[in-house]
Amino acid sequence: MAVVVWIADDTWPDCVDAARAHGGEDFLLLHVSDHDVPGAAHGALAGLFGRHPARDPGARVDDLAAGHSTRLLEAAAERLGLPCRTETRTGRVEHEVVAACRDASLLVLCRDGDVSHAGPRSLGPATRFVVDHALCPVLLVWPS
Repeated sequence: MAVVVWIADDTWPDCVDAARAHGGEDFLLLHVSDHDVPGAAHGALAGLFGRHPARDPGARVDDLAAGHSTRLLEAAAERLGLPCRTETRTGRVEHEVVAACRDASLLVLCRDGDVSHAGPRSLGPATRFVVDHALCPVLLVWPS
């Protein structure tokens, strides 16, 4: 069973370091792109700018998101320095993370809210959902 490491834009180095320190042989580095951003760009074309599929900004946003995800996962794999798999998903972030760690032995994620003090507000809404609904043990890391 894999150790799933949630690679989020701002906190991924801390998650990768914690996963490496925890150990394991099977690592899955997971990045999830929110489906709302490309959807909004597609909607803007249809609703505000007219219907010209050749100028659909949603396709460009999809391409940018895919490139960003690839670069982020490559950097995370390099930092991990161990054999690993990578996976990119698109959808509601919290639901995709929970689904990805369904058969995991551990999920590593980082606090992403107000980290100036301990408490419920130190978790953003998506992270709170994942902590509450993950079907595996969760390693919750403080960002540095």
